[in-house]
Amino acid sequence: MLEALSEAGRDNSNAAVMYHTAMGERIGLGMTEEKALDLLQRLGPLTAGEISQHTGLAPASVSGLIDRLERKWLVRRVRDPKDRRRVIVEINFERLAGFAELFEPLVRGLSELYERYTDEELAVILDFLTRATAVQRSATAELATES
Repeated sequence: MLEALSEAGRDNSNAAVMYHTAMGERIGLGMTEEKALDLLQRLGPLTAGEISQHTGLAPASVSGLIDRLERKWLVRRVRDPKDRRRVIVEINFERLAGFAELFEPLVRGLSELYERYTDEELAVILDFLTRATAVQRSATAELATES
């Protein structure tokens, strides 16, 4: 069972990478850029340091990432109204118009899949995904600090 779980996890990871690579090509973004936008959409405006914390990427990598997104007019750096020394990165939502439609087939397919499970089964799946994500973030941060 553990071997099958490992194999299924690898298959799922590969499918996610290939999906987001194809999506990135379609919308003109690298996978890291696309996922950073997803993070900003879900969590709202963040500082570069917060983006680094959430992604596990090194601060220098995050600065380059923000620069690329800013050049594509997808984000903007703004001064924090509460602390003018801080700079916050926010999404330019006007530029993202139409992107959500491209994700609709995946969202619909996952919604249909969720319907097959009981609430108890979904709770176990959610627990696993949450814990697996934490493990992966930790491993990402470790890789980033070793380089």
